[in-house]
Amino acid sequence: MATSFAPSAAPTVAPGSPGPAAGRRILSPWRRAVQLVLGLLAYTGSMAMLLHAGQGAMPWDVLSQGIVRTTGWSFGTTVALTSVVVLAAWVPLRQRPGIGTVANVVIIAVAIGPALALTERVAPSPGPVTGAALAVGGIVLNGVATAAYVGVRLGPGPRDGLLTGLVARTAWSVRAVKTGIEVAVVAAGWLLGGTLGWATVAYALGVGVVVQAAARRRWLVPDGLGARVPVRVPPAVAPPERTEREDRTRRRAREIARALDSFGGPGRTG
Repeated sequence: MATSFAPSAAPTVAPGSPGPAAGRRILSPWRRAVQLVLGLLAYTGSMAMLLHAGQGAMPWDVLSQGIVRTTGWSFGTTVALTSVVVLAAWVPLRQRPGIGTVANVVIIAVAIGPALALTERVAPSPGPVTGAALAVGGIVLNGVATAAYVGVRLGPGPRDGLLTGLVARTAWSVRAVKTGIEVAVVAAGWLLGGTLGWATVAYALGVGVVVQAAARRRWLVPDGLGARVPVRVPPAVAPPERTEREDRTRRRAREIARALDSFGGPGRTG
């Protein structure tokens, strides 16, 4: 059940057809900025819930936990440094960061410490029932937050960009690349002492379903992020330079769509 997250290029429609904006709401710049920040804060809160639950963290957080236990660094510092390393891998993959990419690194790195402290204050020493509730709530919140911050289309997070670049450069399937990344990350984190439990598996199997459901809510993603890309009817005559530009746009849209289809599959990354 994959959800296509292709960028919405303005389609060319046949004469007499409704315009591309018919029945659609366009996100204003302020709305996009606010939704990006709130989505990333909610994403950080979901990370804290899963970590504090002690039932198994998200795949990349398993690696972060292992690094924290090995080096003694703070969790925020570890998340920031890991993101920088992943961003460095974008260079040979020819990926371009956006405002959302930078915000992803900065907001999560700054907010994860306070989020963990708040979660520990609200639910100190969670037992099995409280831990399970925190884990399930964290998975649901993570899925909704993912749809919210990806929905504004201001740039993917470092790990999503890594996935996009590898898919584009290797021509391997999204699921093969995503599975390989997640398995390698979890294995490295577990060897370093990260927490691997049932919540890690539940996250991998369930978060994509939540993202797909949330992306279909027009109040959250009003420009149809979770919908199929409309069929484009090419104009009868188009200048050669316009045709070439449109072809490049369509190719790029297909690359991003293939990579971000992974949000509907197992193991969504931050």
